[in-house]
Amino acid sequence: MSLIDAHVHLYPPAANADPAAWAAARGESHWAALTTRRRKDRREVQAFPSAEELLRAMDAAGVARAVLLGWYWENPATCAEQNRFYAECVRSRPDRLTAFATFHPAAGHDEALAEVRRARDEGLCGLGELSPHSQGYSIDDETFGAVLALAGELGLPVNLHVTDPESGAYPGRVGTPLADFTRLAGKFPSTNFILAHWGGLLPLRDPQALEFSNLYYDTAASPLLYAEEIWRRFLNVVPKEQVLFGSDYPLNLYPRIDAAPAMPRMIAEFHRAGLTPDELRALAGGNFRRLLRL
Repeated sequence: MSLIDAHVHLYPPAANADPAAWAAARGESHWAALTTRRRKDRREVQAFPSAEELLRAMDAAGVARAVLLGWYWENPATCAEQNRFYAECVRSRPDRLTAFATFHPAAGHDEALAEVRRARDEGLCGLGELSPHSQGYSIDDETFGAVLALAGELGLPVNLHVTDPESGAYPGRVGTPLADFTRLAGKFPSTNFILAHWGGLLPLRDPQALEFSNLYYDTAASPLLYAEEIWRRFLNVVPKEQVLFGSDYPLNLYPRIDAAPAMPRMIAEFHRAGLTPDELRALAGGNFRRLLRL
């Protein structure tokens, strides 16, 4: 089984060298709050690996391809910086790395659309991880809507950050009303949306979500959010064709066990979750290949 991890983050070398200073220089306080803090046990929330270190982690875990997701940056310039970095990553290892682009409507209507086209021409093949709620604009923003429509035209899936409404408080937490996602799916039927973090269990809480074939769900950060039974529970309700394996690497998903991110541990959880062989194949890469027409 050729495993694709559909939810991975990677940052430019300057960000890895000094994340807090890099964020401060760019006005990215929300990212800093989420990624540079330490837990109560003083362990870091996540690591900041280089592209080479990511590839070594993939080799150790048996991951054939990683999908690099952008971030819901607060400033358009940071979005462009991330996109250029990802274009370099994809050019250097097209056999192992796929990347999504990010944008911010504050760039202006025409420039936001141009940035998406520029990123697509550089080899990026989706949008996200986006979060209007965190980036400070409405889901009804005109430029956001124009970009989502363009994504549908260009065949670019859009990954959206989702916060479970019943999740506990943590520094940087931003609520994401679940009704917003079914509204987007209905408003942009030609655009495929990937709702991160099991979509905050949207289809388990609102059966209407099951009516939208353009809603997909990834499993990013699952061990931090839910018990292992979530795999079987979710797939008892949601068609296997609409779920993608994603880890949220380099987030440390087992902080009580590991001092640093351990990619193989979540993959082991995935394999012991009681899924059928067809479900395993679909989540492990079949669905992503079909979504991107690979």
